[in-house]
Amino acid sequence: MLVLAIESSSHVAGAALVNEDKLIAECILNRGLTHSEYLMTLIDNILTMGAVKVEDIDIFGVSKGPGSFTGLRIGIATIKGLAQSVDRPVVGVPTLDGLAYNVQYTHHLICPIMDARRGQVYTSLYEYKGSKMIRIDEYNALPIEEVLRKLVTKGRDVIFLGDAVGIYKNKIKDRMGEKALFAPAPFREQRPSSIASLTIEIAHRGQVEDYRDIVPFYLRKSQAEQRREEKF
Repeated sequence: MLVLAIESSSHVAGAALVNEDKLIAECILNRGLTHSEYLMTLIDNILTMGAVKVEDIDIFGVSKGPGSFTGLRIGIATIKGLAQSVDRPVVGVPTLDGLAYNVQYTHHLICPIMDARRGQVYTSLYEYKGSKMIRIDEYNALPIEEVLRKLVTKGRDVIFLGDAVGIYKNKIKDRMGEKALFAPAPFREQRPSSIASLTIEIAHRGQVEDYRDIVPFYLRKSQAEQRREEKF
């Protein structure tokens, strides 16, 4: 199963080609929310480097949220266009699942945290049962203080990753001390290869979508929508 997956849910933009358990090519750009300028170039690059044509792809994967409203819309619109051009199915992977997947086979808890603005983070909690990663909490948008308060009660080491680490690292260390661990830089933020690998797992379970049906997964309304509501 040959998969092309893209990631555009945050300031990271990327694309990856994965054939079952083989990573063929991956391109990642981390220079801000300019996905409309660079995403198709990254896709073209991995197709060229992998000597693959779009019609060779069996299934397309995309990070579907939560995350940047603009980034998610660009990513999903792009993957819809590619899938439609060759009439292939799509898998939408929750962004937090893909982020947690960067950390493999650990006995620690895994806590992805994405900057959700206004002092909040998008987050969930994961652990490994044998070789399988399990989500053990809901997808949430919470103040970082509430996230840390819940984690402290568990009394376990926690691996943090995501773009909010750079914002709240000192606060996390102050609250959790040696129980707080941080993923290294190459694995701290979203990777399209993780989205591709999860796409394959989900597709093997038969949970694919028609490209016409995939929509972004939002945990809350956009800032523009919130501001409009605050006026009334």
